[in-house]
Amino acid sequence: MTIVIDNRPGAGTALGTDVVAKSAADGYTMLLTSSTHGSLPVLYKSLPYDAVKDFIPITIIADSVGFLLVAHPSVAPTLASFIAIAKSQPGKLSYGSAGIGNASHFAAEIFNSMTGAQTTHVPYKGVVQLMPDLFSGRIQFSMGPPTAFLQYVKAGKLNALGITSHARWSELPDVPTMDEAGAKGVVFAPWYGLWFPAGTPEQYVIRIRTEIDKALRDPEVRRAYTLEGFLPRTGPITSAEITKKIVEEIEANRTLAAKIGLKPE
Repeated sequence: MTIVIDNRPGAGTALGTDVVAKSAADGYTMLLTSSTHGSLPVLYKSLPYDAVKDFIPITIIADSVGFLLVAHPSVAPTLASFIAIAKSQPGKLSYGSAGIGNASHFAAEIFNSMTGAQTTHVPYKGVVQLMPDLFSGRIQFSMGPPTAFLQYVKAGKLNALGITSHARWSELPDVPTMDEAGAKGVVFAPWYGLWFPAGTPEQYVIRIRTEIDKALRDPEVRRAYTLEGFLPRTGPITSAEITKKIVEEIEANRTLAAKIGLKPE
C-alpha cells in the first residue's frame, strides 16, 4: 500500500481540512489532524466546511501526554509559588503562545481560569519564535507540547513546573502533574485522529480503523509514539462516539472563548 502525505498548512489547518471535505468519498482521501478540529469553528466566523457534517470519523490515533508549563528559571521554583505570584500580582507574569486561538493559548487560559491566575497573553507565530523571549525572561512562561521544551528543560534553561495530564510523562518523571502540584483539575491533552469525507462507505471506515488499531498495538510503534509525547489509542471506538466528542469540545471551546473575550475572525 502506498500512502501519499499532502501537508497543507495555513489558517490553523483549515485549508487542508477543506481539501478533504471536498474530496471524493471513495476511501482514498483521509484527514489527519488534531483536536483543533473542534476549536476552528470557534476561531473563525465562517469555515468553508462543517466540522461535523462534512466528515465521518475513522478513529482516534493518539492522545498527547499533556502540555508542559515551563517558566524562566528566575520566576518560581514550584507551581504553587508560581500560582501565588500570578494571583497576588495580576498581569506581572506574561506567557507566549504559538498564536491566538492556538492550543497553547487555550491551555494557558484554561490554567488561568481554573487556578485564578491572572497572566498576560503574548501571541507569536509559533513556538520557535517565542523561545528567545522566554530564554531572556522577556516573557515568563509558556505552555505547549513537551517535546518542544524537553531539551531546554534538561539543559536547565527552563523550569518545567507541571504537566497537564493524569499521569507523569516518562521522559520527565520528576515533573508533577498539575493535580500533584496543586492545580487541581487542570487537564489538557490534545488528541489526534483520522477522518474520511462524509458519505464514505462504512466498510472503508471499519477497514482503516481495524488496520490502524492493529498497527498501534505493535510495541515498537508504541515506544516511538511515547518518545514523541503521544499515547497511542487502541480499542473499540465508533464514529458516533468521536462525533459526540467533537460536538462537546466545540461547545466547551466556545464557552472558553467567550470567557476570555476571544472573538472569531
